[in-house]
Amino acid sequence: MALSPVPHFAELFPVCRCGGGTCGRCSGFQMAPRTAAVLWSLAQMLADHGYDDVEEHGSDPVRHEGGWSLFDRYPRMTWDQDAGWRRQAARAYDDLASDLENGGLPLPTCPAEEMALHMILQDAPPAVADDWTGLDETTLASLPEYPDDFDWDAMPDVLLQDTDILQLFEPGLDGIEDPDDELNMAFAMGDYRPSAWFQAFASMQPRDERRPFRR
Repeated sequence: MALSPVPHFAELFPVCRCGGGTCGRCSGFQMAPRTAAVLWSLAQMLADHGYDDVEEHGSDPVRHEGGWSLFDRYPRMTWDQDAGWRRQAARAYDDLASDLENGGLPLPTCPAEEMALHMILQDAPPAVADDWTGLDETTLASLPEYPDDFDWDAMPDVLLQDTDILQLFEPGLDGIEDPDDELNMAFAMGDYRPSAWFQAFASMQPRDERRPFRR
């Protein structure tokens, strides 16, 4: 996979270390350039895995035989979705990468992007530890280092409204994706049926429906 040209993350995500008692930036979360670069790179890698699955398997249902790059990692209730659904799910990773390219936090606007961010954050620690981030050493070395680089544990609280979507992985909670399900209503989850995965959350601005697919 060839990444698109690496953005100037040091300029896009300047980190304040003034230490001033009244500085709102120092006292809150700041996306460090190296962290942004890794998230951006992994988002593109996982997008490519999703597009690869579409090209290789089309609308075939996911099974345990292997040969999948991404969608066998998704909740079982998504395994029968067609190629069009999977292509949109792959684009969700590119949407988050685009947020970072433009100097913004990768804030999910819909369930598909929420799942994408969970996958990115799941892969980030081993990717950095084992050096398969997709970024060469020169790229990372050129970015300023900070003590809170790669603080993956802080990311869910900062970037996600909640972690309700992870309930979809629980085998004993089949059906919880339906907004009429009792547990769904008890947790105030909302609609997580596959047909609703690309509908924007009420609190988020929808993406431009005319945006293209990269592949």
